[in-house]
Amino acid sequence: MKSVKDELKKIIEAVKKYIELEELAGAGLYGNRSFPDTGACPRRESAEMLLDSLKKEALSCLKCDLCKTRTHVVFGAGNPGAKLMFVGEAPGMQEDLQGLPFVGRAGKLLTRIIESIGLKRKDVYIANILKCRPPGNRNPLPTEILTCEEYLIKQIELIRPRVICALGKFAAQTLLRNQESITRLRGRFFDYQGAKLMPTFHPAYLLRNPQDKRLVWEDMKKIRKELISREKIC
Repeated sequence: MKSVKDELKKIIEAVKKYIELEELAGAGLYGNRSFPDTGACPRRESAEMLLDSLKKEALSCLKCDLCKTRTHVVFGAGNPGAKLMFVGEAPGMQEDLQGLPFVGRAGKLLTRIIESIGLKRKDVYIANILKCRPPGNRNPLPTEILTCEEYLIKQIELIRPRVICALGKFAAQTLLRNQESITRLRGRFFDYQGAKLMPTFHPAYLLRNPQDKRLVWEDMKKIRKELISREKIC
């Protein structure tokens, strides 16, 4: 009987130490931790329900001045159980009007990019660093990024993609906490919260610089290969 009590005491102490270590490591929103791998895929229904709850919170967000100029909050869209997630910079005019990510000219190009590796938009999840359009499509301000990225981090935590494709400088630099240029970051995989993160050029950039589409195609082939290598049967 004593040995059983001693064993239970050891387990309780171990759990306490684990919780303390998690807190010290900052395992919350900005903690440098990996998502737990239980060997099973999360249930899509559960992720979808939690994403819907997070979306309702974002739709009423008043945390920065962008709430005064937006038409719609552009939360994100796609498969809540997606293995591949795309992260852009911020909504543009069409996205702001429709409340959906990547629906303008750049969005049509992104659709073709997704289809180039044998997937459809409904198979992936698409979101942005900012959920509201900056006036005149100006660059996001550092304060806006710091205020808004909480929603994106939570989206990633819930979806748990195998691979994240960061579209453009702001998405790559924000997620990686890295100030290198997109030309230096693109084409390489980085570890990010249990996923592999690949920065590449933003579709809007490709519309202005079509000669670099071949570079994005090379990046997407690497993403396809990585998805295949990390494939798990749910």
